[in-house]
Amino acid sequence: MHDTKERLSLLWIFALLNYLYADVMALWALLGAPAADTPRLGQLALAGAAVLMEIPMAMIVACRFLPLRANRLANIIAGSIVTLVNGFLTFIPPLIGLGRPPALPEYLFFATIETVCTSIIVWQAWTWSDAKAAASSQPIVRKPAAAITTS
Repeated sequence: MHDTKERLSLLWIFALLNYLYADVMALWALLGAPAADTPRLGQLALAGAAVLMEIPMAMIVACRFLPLRANRLANIIAGSIVTLVNGFLTFIPPLIGLGRPPALPEYLFFATIETVCTSIIVWQAWTWSDAKAAASSQPIVRKPAAAITTS
């Protein structure tokens, strides 16, 4: 895989699938919990979650179609947002005593993978240069210099 656009799009797909699978596992765990122990999310929290889930979905497509400068900027901004939100919501509150970690240890596992993946996205976009973009657009298999002729 030589194209940075393709690599970034693939990383966003990987992050999104981890987000979705972690949420599905958390929902399955909540199905067995007593009603008093299940969280009640307000409309604002649900809207915020919808926006956060839309970011990786939109970036999968945006990576393929945006020009270089806009692509770099979008990946740096979107990657930073989801990395900071995910890292903050998962790791910071328990460390400073504002709550307990998510109930499921596998959720911490997924959150770590998601945070590392989106950090890699930010790093890839940050180090993406015009020279790399020009080189990646060159065909991998070159055309032969001259055709073979027979007499």
